[in-house]
Amino acid sequence: MNKKGKIYVVGLGPGDIEYMNQRALQAIKDSDVIIGYKTYIKLIEDLIEGKEVIDSGMRKEVERCNLTLDQALEGKIVSIVSSGDAGIYGMSGIMHEVKFERNVDVEIEVVPGITSASAAAATLGAPLMHDFAVISLSDLLTDWNLIKKRIECAAMGDFIISIYNPKSKGRVHQIEEARELMLKHKSPKTVVGIVKNAKRTGEQVVITDLEHMLEHEIDMLTVVIVGNEKTYEKDGKMITPRGYKL
Repeated sequence: MNKKGKIYVVGLGPGDIEYMNQRALQAIKDSDVIIGYKTYIKLIEDLIEGKEVIDSGMRKEVERCNLTLDQALEGKIVSIVSSGDAGIYGMSGIMHEVKFERNVDVEIEVVPGITSASAAAATLGAPLMHDFAVISLSDLLTDWNLIKKRIECAAMGDFIISIYNPKSKGRVHQIEEARELMLKHKSPKTVVGIVKNAKRTGEQVVITDLEHMLEHEIDMLTVVIVGNEKTYEKDGKMITPRGYKL
C-alpha cells in the first residue's frame, strides 16, 4: 500500500524561531519536503537541514501549491510555508483552491502563526484592544478603488486600522492616498505606530500621528497601525483603551 501524503500549510510567524508555535515546529520536523518563497525558506534554514527543499521567487504562489500537491500525491509529507499566519494573506487559501481545482483527495492541515498585526501590536504596547480592520495596500490582486473604499469605510467607523504592504519601490502613492482618506474621518492627531521588522532582527519602532506619519520610513517590511479616537501614547507605548473602569 502506498504511503498517504499530507500537506501542512505552516505559518512561520515573524520569522524568529522563538515566535513559532510548537505545532509549526512539529509539522516542519515531520515533513519530508519543505516548499516556500526563498525569503521565508531562509528564515528556517536551521530547522530544515537534510530535508528536500523547493523554493521559488515572488508571484509563484500557484506554482508552489501545485508542486506541493504533486509531492503529497507521491505519498510525501509536505510543509508549504508562509510568513505570519498562513490564513491571513498567506498560502492556505490558494492551497485549498488548487486542491479543489484538481479534485484530489489529500489532507491539508493549516498551522496558524503570529501575524504581522499581532507582532507589531505587541511591540507597540496595546493598540488593537478594540475593533480593528486589517487592510493591505497591495493592488496586485485587488482593485485599488476597492481598497480605497475599504479604507474610507474603516476610517468612517473609527476602526483601528492595521496596514499591510504599505509601500514598495514601485508603489509609493497608495500610502499617501490612504492617509488622505483617513484624514477625512480621523483627527490629524490620531496616534500612529510604525513598526519595521516586527519581532525580527533589526526591529524599528516609531510612534507618531496621522498628520506626520509620512515623514518616517515606511516600506514593505513595515506595518502601520492607525489608532481610533481613544488611542493614546504614553511612555513610548501606544494604547487603545478597551473601556474598563479603573
